[in-house]
Amino acid sequence: MKYLIPNLSSKCKTRLLPLALLCSLLFTGCKKLLDIESNHAVSEANMWNSHEDTRAALIGVYGLTRAALANNNAYWMYGELRSGDFSSVNRQDLDAIINNNLHAPMDLLKDLSNWRRFYAIINAANLFLEHVGEVKARDPKYSEQNMNVDIAQVRFLRAYAYFWLVRIWGDAPLITTSHDGEFADKAKDSQDKILAFIEQEMQGAANVLPYKYSSGDVQQQGQYYNVGGDKWNDVLVKKTSVYAVMAHVAAWQGKYSLVEAYTRFVLDNAGKVPHSFMKTDDLTKGSGFFTGTSKAVGNQIPIWCINSEYAKGEAAYSGHLEELTLAAPVISKNLPEIYVPKDTVLKLFDQLTDERFALDSITGFPTSDRYFTAFSNHMPIFSKIKVVQDGSVANPNYRIFASAIIVTRMEELTLLRAEALAVLGNTQGAIDLLNQIRDLRKIGKYNAALEGDLVDAIFKERRKELIGEGWRWFDIIRYNKIKHNDPVFLKMMNEGGIYWPIADDVLSTNHLISQQPYWLNR
Repeated sequence: MKYLIPNLSSKCKTRLLPLALLCSLLFTGCKKLLDIESNHAVSEANMWNSHEDTRAALIGVYGLTRAALANNNAYWMYGELRSGDFSSVNRQDLDAIINNNLHAPMDLLKDLSNWRRFYAIINAANLFLEHVGEVKARDPKYSEQNMNVDIAQVRFLRAYAYFWLVRIWGDAPLITTSHDGEFADKAKDSQDKILAFIEQEMQGAANVLPYKYSSGDVQQQGQYYNVGGDKWNDVLVKKTSVYAVMAHVAAWQGKYSLVEAYTRFVLDNAGKVPHSFMKTDDLTKGSGFFTGTSKAVGNQIPIWCINSEYAKGEAAYSGHLEELTLAAPVISKNLPEIYVPKDTVLKLFDQLTDERFALDSITGFPTSDRYFTAFSNHMPIFSKIKVVQDGSVANPNYRIFASAIIVTRMEELTLLRAEALAVLGNTQGAIDLLNQIRDLRKIGKYNAALEGDLVDAIFKERRKELIGEGWRWFDIIRYNKIKHNDPVFLKMMNEGGIYWPIADDVLSTNHLISQQPYWLNR
């Protein structure tokens, strides 16, 4: 089977990634993953014969999604570092991202400016959708329901890749066929057109997907690929996963009535999975929520995460936030790559009872240090996420990480719903949701007289609760779309400066693609 990794819109043949390698790299974070050449690719003619082929191809699309987000820590570079709360210790490329100098001639920025990683997902998804019917015709064991659930997952993953393209580059080519791995020059399509496609695909997927796999759900009966739900439910997208991401697609467009509807669906149906709110200890301990496995947190299944389980050989040194944030005393490393300055920490975590982090101003010692360790050092260690090996290892010399990318969780979605209700004018509903999260973290309820604007308070709570989870940059954009009170940022946004420049490799192979205007003279 060929997995085609497109060098976007080039007329040359694309590179091949072998199926066995894709399966073994599911949810891993190896650098240069998409650059691997294959001398063992299975011919397309020998593929698409049985349900084992569709299972392998489906897992391959998940694997490419993991690779796209983990390679060079892209998930956090795009969402967390840009104009965020972290500072770089001594890396110029990280400084450039933090300070919005995305045109700097550095290898990391060149890699992140290339949208090829997302078109790899899209092309693999297109191949699947074009050929899955052949398996249905050839393998009587491959049921109609199994095929429909597979198709729904692939449609969602393709749409999710396009959502990243829209948020990072704005307009981009909308490609829905594989073209046998060859792409003629293709102009950009408007992000409005792409967003409409995303909405359509995600709604179609949500209508078909189950709440749980191999668990008696009417939309996925029996054992999914003859395997129990313990294997699938932590890693595969479910009905609630899709609605949660759809809420963010709607929020990106300012469609807050849809955000309200989608978040309500997830919260109302969370018990069917089940999803649950996390106690602070369960959220932050090394063997807790960020391992991505429901077994670690009382069989509470994540809404959706992208796993890297140590027990399955998926852990790695790279492709995890811990690679950048951890240092002594958590692991044997002198300094982290990035850290949150003390004044920022104290500005955000300003209540003595906050279980995430709090500092006693009289003694000078933290009363809680779950999010930040070694606060007496010049550079506090961001230790909220610290899944070393399987999360239970105390040996600081063992620097293999297995944290999951948490795409969304109950607390994040609740705060997004509070944002929507505040924008829609349901002030009390928004306050109740905000206070629900504040109660969970043991801090005082929202006080308008002391704290001022409700939207500001909601976004501050998101900033505290979700730090390190890849939301900061996208939250900044949404906040400015709502408030319109920062002329400098609004000017940058109106000029397209919120998007990344397009890599020279893309521009040189597709002459219908032009550079983002904002970056032309910078």
